[in-house]
Amino acid sequence: MSRLRWSAGVVTAVLATATPVLAQEASAAGRIKVVSGSAFIVRHGETIPAQLGQGVFETDGLKTGADGRIGITLKDDTRVSLGPSSELQLQRFVYEPGSGNLGMVLQFVRGAAAYVSGRMAKLAPQSIRLETPAAIVGVRGTSVAIRVDH
Repeated sequence: MSRLRWSAGVVTAVLATATPVLAQEASAAGRIKVVSGSAFIVRHGETIPAQLGQGVFETDGLKTGADGRIGITLKDDTRVSLGPSSELQLQRFVYEPGSGNLGMVLQFVRGAAAYVSGRMAKLAPQSIRLETPAAIVGVRGTSVAIRVDH
C-alpha cells in the first residue's frame, strides 16, 4: 500500500511540474516557420537562438544579425518576416474570436520586415496596430513592407 501511495505521489509531482510548461506552450501566439543565420528570440531579457517550430509568445522580441532572417506565423495566420539586422517586439497578441477578444500590436524597432495580415484583420481590423519609431499604422487587411533605419 505504501508503494502505491509513493507512486501516486511521484505521478502527482510530475504532472504538477509539467502543467506550467504545457500551459505556456498552449498560449503561444505563433511559431517560427523560417529561420536562417543569426536569429534570436528575446524573452524576459534573455536572448535565445531561434529554432524552426519554436513557439513565440506575447511580449517576445525577434532579432536578427547581419546574416539572419526569421519568419513567424501567428495563431490567426498573420505572417511576419524579418530581414538581416532587424528587430521586432510583439507588444500584444490576443486571438480569442469566440469571445470577441482580439488585439495585436507589433513594434518594428529597426531593419526590414514584411507583414501579411491574417484572420484578425478580417474580423476586427481596428484591433491591429503596427508601430515604428516614426509612425503608427492601422491595418485594414493588407500586406505591408516596412523599413526602419536608425
